[in-house]
Amino acid sequence: MDVCESKEKIAIVGSGLIGQFWAMIFSSGGHKVTIYDIYPEQVSKALQNIAANLALYEKQGCLRGQINAEQQTCLISGSNDLQECLKGAVYVQECVPESADLKRKVFEQMDPFITSEMVVATSSSCIGVSQFVGGMANKHRTLVAHPVNPPYFVPLVEIVPGPWTLPEVTAKTRALLEAVGQSPVTLSKEVPGFALNRIQYSIINECWNMYKDGLLSAADIDKVMVDGLGPRYAFIGPLETMHLNADGIVDYCKRYAQGAYSVCSTFTPPPIMYDVPTAERVLEEMQATIPLEKVADRRKWRDQRLAALAALKTQLKEKLD
Repeated sequence: MDVCESKEKIAIVGSGLIGQFWAMIFSSGGHKVTIYDIYPEQVSKALQNIAANLALYEKQGCLRGQINAEQQTCLISGSNDLQECLKGAVYVQECVPESADLKRKVFEQMDPFITSEMVVATSSSCIGVSQFVGGMANKHRTLVAHPVNPPYFVPLVEIVPGPWTLPEVTAKTRALLEAVGQSPVTLSKEVPGFALNRIQYSIINECWNMYKDGLLSAADIDKVMVDGLGPRYAFIGPLETMHLNADGIVDYCKRYAQGAYSVCSTFTPPPIMYDVPTAERVLEEMQATIPLEKVADRRKWRDQRLAALAALKTQLKEKLD
């Protein structure tokens, strides 16, 4: 592909970290991308961060796509004009903060510029489109496309249609995300927390309760996942685990369902909230290895290892599948 030659245009509304990741993902697939923000300085900062990150990823060997960092950077531009940003786009990814009121305001501003060829997705992690697009003329072209942070290295995207979303809009979104290397899953309807957070909160709730009961230290609770469930789940999910840990999943249920039920019956109901006193005790332990002033460094450490894991999984797929 020649520099600045591109596929269909993608619009990103919101220039924060998630918007920047989305821009890099779509440019890696050869799409022209325009990032919108109301503040010019935020757009300039986002474009600088993107250029620096793409150059870094190329140097580290984890750049996505078939074109180099310079070409990908060339495909991304910024705008402070919402109409101009959306003009000609086939897909819009909204990335403003997680507030139904704010999203309603932004979607209402976009509504007059939505065409019959356009998909408009929100990066919402918990809020379904039915909570903020009900008054839009083009609500049937909206849905959730929720990424996992950092989405450049963790490819899952939850697609959640609203009650009025057209089936072809959902299908088009999934096809586009697959084409740029993401790994979408499609929910049949809205449900609180979607899929990932329902699973994640279930894990956090039990970890929280075990810690409050003094069963394990914070470090040992995390070790259960890092050195136990985590390595397994990096390659296969819980249902396939059941299938492989017996002679198929039916056999697993016949063998272990009663034991699982007995264990689950001892679970503490979900907490009303994650209480501050318990959080402060966990923080005391965390401070020994990750003091608050080092959290940003640890986050960078996490992202580097997720990048390496993503590269490893690609290599293994190419060699072994």
